[in-house]
Amino acid sequence: MARVPYLSQADLKPEDQPLLARDISLHKALVNNPGAARAFSGLGGYIRHKSVLNPRLRELAILQVGWLARSPYEWSHHVKIGYDFGVTDDDIVALIAETNGEATALEPIARLVLKAAREIHAGPGIGYETFAALRAALDTESIIDLVVTASFYCAVVRLLASLEIDVEESYMPYLKKYPFPV
Repeated sequence: MARVPYLSQADLKPEDQPLLARDISLHKALVNNPGAARAFSGLGGYIRHKSVLNPRLRELAILQVGWLARSPYEWSHHVKIGYDFGVTDDDIVALIAETNGEATALEPIARLVLKAAREIHAGPGIGYETFAALRAALDTESIIDLVVTASFYCAVVRLLASLEIDVEESYMPYLKKYPFPV
């Protein structure tokens, strides 16, 4: 159960009601502070709709952070969203294997993006060797978007855990398909 109430559009001022255009638990909790919800949605919206980073690579980076953080909400939501942007079941299995240090058939750029996301998650940021490899593979704008994306989702998983945001029932099948290790 979340640590803050889940609000509905009826609980909000008319000018704040559009903040719940996506009827998900995270947004229902964040609208307890409409200003924070707007700020959060601004960067999240940029990442989803305006980032120049390849969308499949973006979703792999987000999934990597969700997997490392053992964030049920983030993981389940972005398995579903990832499918919409070209992430396959083979990609997800490979992500899990890559996290465990196992060799996979993922293409080099996907492996590099996952490594960068792991380094960002571990902190303090991407190492020199990995960054040099990114420079050889991506343009500067895409690298910035990768760093912003992985860093933002490191914050998101901490927000989700701190507020104990519940996974909606419709996302539970993704957790069952790809459960976290015990």
